[in-house]
Amino acid sequence: MTPLLAACGITVRYGSLAALDGVDLRVDPGQRHALIGPNGAGKTTLLNVIAGATRPRTGRILLAGRDVTRRGPAARARRGIGRIHQRPAVWATLTVAENVEVAALPHAVRPGRWRPGGTRAAARRTADTLLARVGLADLAGRAAGQLAHGQRRQLEIAMALAGRPRLLLLDEPAAGLSATEVGRLVEFLRDLPRAVAVLLVEHRLDLVYALCDTVTVLRDGRPLAAGTPSEIRASAQVRQAYAEGVG
Repeated sequence: MTPLLAACGITVRYGSLAALDGVDLRVDPGQRHALIGPNGAGKTTLLNVIAGATRPRTGRILLAGRDVTRRGPAARARRGIGRIHQRPAVWATLTVAENVEVAALPHAVRPGRWRPGGTRAAARRTADTLLARVGLADLAGRAAGQLAHGQRRQLEIAMALAGRPRLLLLDEPAAGLSATEVGRLVEFLRDLPRAVAVLLVEHRLDLVYALCDTVTVLRDGRPLAAGTPSEIRASAQVRQAYAEGVG
C-alpha cells in the first residue's frame, strides 16, 4: 500500500545544530500516528517540514506518492494537509461560524459550478455541520475572541476539517486543556472518519496511547523507537530518554 505520507531522509540544520538528522516517517491512509519524545527532540520541526513551513536541507516529502518537497504550505493544504498549531489560531473578531466559513470557502467551489451566493451558502452548511461535530453549535454567533482556550482548540479543529484534509497535523492539541476537555478531544479524534489520517505531537502519553495506532519516538533529531503503543510503553530506551529529559 502506498503511504499517505512518506518523509524520507529529512535533515534540518540551524548552523551547527542538527534539529533533524536523516529522519524517515511513514503514515498510512486513515492511520493515527504520534510523534513523542523529550523537549527539543525535533517533533515540531518535523511537523513544520511536513506542512511546508520549513524547507529541509536534505530529504523528500511524499504525499500519496507525489513529491511535494518544493511545495509551500498553501499548496500542501490544497493537496490535503491540514494543521493545528500549539496555540489556537482563530480570527478573534469574527464569529465562531464565520471562522469556519472562511476556512471552508476555498473548498466550497466545484470547477465550473460557481454561482453568486452559492459558494457562501455551501461554506455556511459546512460550518454548521462541523460546529455540531465539535460541540460548538450553540456558540456559532459568538465572537471567537470570547471563547475559552479549550473552545478555541475545538474551533481550530473545525477550521482545519473545513479544508477537507486527508492528513491532519496536530501540534500538542491537549496543551492547556482540562482533564474533561482532553477526554472530549480523544473521543472526537477517535470518531474522525478514517478518510482522515492523524499525525500528532503530544506530551500527554495517556492521550497518545488511548488514540494512536502507531508511535515514533524522536531524540536529538533522530528516531529512537517506533511501534505500537504497547511496544513503546515496554521500551527501556524510551523510558530512559524521558527520565533523562534531554532532547
